[in-house]
Amino acid sequence: MRAAMAAAEVGDDVYGDDPTVNRLQSRMAERFGFERALFFASGTQSNLAALMAHCGRGDEYLVGQEAHTYKYEQGGAAVLGSIQPQPLDNETDGTIPLDRIARAIKPDDAHFARTRLLALENTMGGRILPVAYLSSATGFAHARGLMTHLDGARLFNAIVKLRVPETAAVEGFDSVSVCLSKGLGAPAGSVLLGSEEFIAAALRWRKALGGGMRQAGILAAAGLYALDHHVERLAEDHANAAHLAEGLRALGLSVEPPETNLVFVEIPEAAVEALRAHLAKLGIVASIAPRTRLATHLDAPRAKIDAALTAFRDFPGWR
Repeated sequence: MRAAMAAAEVGDDVYGDDPTVNRLQSRMAERFGFERALFFASGTQSNLAALMAHCGRGDEYLVGQEAHTYKYEQGGAAVLGSIQPQPLDNETDGTIPLDRIARAIKPDDAHFARTRLLALENTMGGRILPVAYLSSATGFAHARGLMTHLDGARLFNAIVKLRVPETAAVEGFDSVSVCLSKGLGAPAGSVLLGSEEFIAAALRWRKALGGGMRQAGILAAAGLYALDHHVERLAEDHANAAHLAEGLRALGLSVEPPETNLVFVEIPEAAVEALRAHLAKLGIVASIAPRTRLATHLDAPRAKIDAALTAFRDFPGWR
C-alpha cells in the first residue's frame, strides 16, 4: 500500500483533476451503483457533508441513539449545519422499528422542525443490519417523503459476512458513506456516494468544511489498493474475532457473540484499572472499561490474537 501511495499519479483535487482520486471515485460509484462519488479525508466529514446536503437550516434527521453520526461526531450536524437530530432508541440488533420511526416524523406544522432524512448505520457496533430490514426502512422513509443516508463505515464487513453484492447492500439509500480506513486498512479516507445533484451539493459543503485537498491521490491510491487486496480478507478478521471471543469466554468473562470484527467483553469494574496496568507492563496499550471493545484487523494476525489471549489469561485479577 505504501508503495502504491509513493507511485501515485497526482493532480489538484480541489480542481477535480487528480487522476488517482478520480479513479477511486469512479470505481466506488460503479461498484455500489451510484451516479457519482466524492472522496473525503474522514468518515465524520463525509457524514456531515451528507447531512448538510440533504437537510437545510432548521430541518431534522432521524437517527439511532447509538449511531456514530449522533453520538460520536461531536454534534456536528447541529453545531455546523443547524440541523436538529431526533435520536431514536436502537434495538439490540441495531435496527430502529418502523413504528418508532413513524411516530418521530413531524407533521407539516410551523411548530416543528421539518423531518427530512432517515440516517441508518451498517454495521452498528459490529452488528449487521439485515438486508430485508434496510429495504423495509428505506421504502417506508421514501413513502413518507424522507431521504435516506447510510453510514457504512464498516459496510464492507457486512458485505463480506453476508456474501451479498455491494449494490444489494446499499439498495434504497439516497446516499452512502463508506470508510477506507477501518478494516480495509488505508491510513485515511472515506467515499460518499449519491446522485449527480447530491454530490454537487456535498462538494460545496466539503469545501466549506475544510475538506478540499490538493494532491490527494496519495491517499486515494491507498484506497484503491485496499479495494484490490483487503476486502475479501475481512473474513479473516471475522474468524479471528470469533476465536478471541471464545478464548475470553473460556476465562469466565461475559462476551457478546461477534458478528463481524468487533468483540465486546464485560470486565468487572473492580478489575478495570489493574487489567489496564497489567497489559501495559506487557507492552499492550488498551482502553479497558467495564464494557470493552476489541477490534480485529489486518495488523492483528492469529498469532497476535493468541498473544492477547495469553495476556488476559495471565492477569492475576481473575483468580
